[in-house]
Amino acid sequence: MTDRPVPDLRPDIPHGARIWNYWLGGKDNYAADREVGDAVRSAFPEIVDMAFKSRQFLNRAVRYLAGEAGIRQFLDIGTGLPTMQNTHEVAQSVAPDAKIVYVDNDPLVLAHARALLVNTTPEGVTKYVDADYHHPDRIIAQAREILDFSRPVAVMFMGVFGYVPDYDEASSIVSRVLDAVPPGSYLVLWDATNTSEAVIRGERAQAELGSPYQLRTVEEIRGWFTGTELIEPGLVPITQWRPGAVEIGQIEHIDAYCGVGRKP
Repeated sequence: MTDRPVPDLRPDIPHGARIWNYWLGGKDNYAADREVGDAVRSAFPEIVDMAFKSRQFLNRAVRYLAGEAGIRQFLDIGTGLPTMQNTHEVAQSVAPDAKIVYVDNDPLVLAHARALLVNTTPEGVTKYVDADYHHPDRIIAQAREILDFSRPVAVMFMGVFGYVPDYDEASSIVSRVLDAVPPGSYLVLWDATNTSEAVIRGERAQAELGSPYQLRTVEEIRGWFTGTELIEPGLVPITQWRPGAVEIGQIEHIDAYCGVGRKP
C-alpha cells in the first residue's frame, strides 16, 4: 500500500487493527503501526504466532457454531481489518443462510468492509455496523435491524478488550450484549494473558509507543463467561481449543486464552 490516508484517518497515531494487520502480513498499515509492531515483536517474538493462532481459533469456533451448534446469526464486535478467512466466509461455507454483522468504528476498517465483507452465498447476509464497542446499546439497536434477536446469536469479542483498560467496563460491555440475546446464544472470546514474562515485555513495549494493551489474568477472562456454560474443553490457550487433526503434535502454549460459552 501507499501511506496515503483515507478521510478521518490518523496515520501518525498507531491503531490496534492496523498493528494486527501488520503482524498478519497485511499491507493496510502505516509507519506508526509498523514501528509499534516491530517493537512488540522484538520484545515478544511470539506475537506473530499469536496473531495467526488467534485467527485459527476464530475459524474453528465459527465452524463449530455454524455446524454442530446450529447457529445462523453472528455478531462480530471489534472485527478489525478483513484478513484470512473472515467470520462470514467460514460461517456461510458451513451454513449458506448465515447472517453476520460486523462491528467496528475505524474508518480504514469501514472502507475495507464495504468492499470485502460481502456475502459468499446468495441466501446469506453480511452487514457492517459503524459503532464503538464502548457503546453496546447502540450496537444492539443497529444489530436488531439485521438480526432476529428472538433467535440465538453468537456474540464475538476476538482480542479486543486489551484496549479497554478498566476490567469492570469490559465486563459491563459483555454482560449488556449478552443480556440482549436470547437463551441458546453463545459468547466467543479470546484475549492475551499476563502468563509469561515475555508477553509482559511485549505489552510494555507497545505501551511505550502509544498503543497500550491491557493484559488479563486467566481468571479475569473466565469472569467474562459468567452466566454462560463453557463448552468443552473450557477456558484454554487458543491453540488448545478443539485443534484440527493437522495441528495435533505441534500444539504449543500461547499467552492467550479463549472459550465458547452458551447462554442457558
